[in-house]
Amino acid sequence: MTNETACPPPVLWAQNKEDVFLTFNVEAKDPDIKIEKSSVYFNGINVRDNKTYEVTIPLHDAVIPEQSNFVNKGRCIEMVLRKENVTGRFWSSLTNDKKKPHYLKIDFNKWCDEDDEEVEDAGALNLNEMLEAMGGDRGAGDKKPSFDDLESDSDDDNLPDLE
Repeated sequence: MTNETACPPPVLWAQNKEDVFLTFNVEAKDPDIKIEKSSVYFNGINVRDNKTYEVTIPLHDAVIPEQSNFVNKGRCIEMVLRKENVTGRFWSSLTNDKKKPHYLKIDFNKWCDEDDEEVEDAGALNLNEMLEAMGGDRGAGDKKPSFDDLESDSDDDNLPDLE
């Protein structure tokens, strides 16, 4: 191993009302991970290039370490942090720093906006009710639309046979 200094790994993050999701994009065999109330520590050696990655992320708000966990998926380490204050607002950022760290990016595959959460909480809308509310009885019952009021068109005439 070389005497290079450790650098922070690429980290993706997302959240919902109750949890914060972190993905450390490093293929680390036996990473050292510590989840504390106000921070997350990661230290691991990438199996591909033996490069050491290390970072301590100061969290925006408190989490519950006992209800948080992580799993090594081989190509990455995925972590779920349980927020301590689940009735509060979404975090404005992952860290409590004013400046965004260069290694941190949003995981849009897992991201959920506050507005999206409210829609899910409202329950699923019934499609028929929505169509009826939009006006008309389309799709309601067995009534079929009438096409008798359409005018005849020259396209309706018989076409000559193909040669």
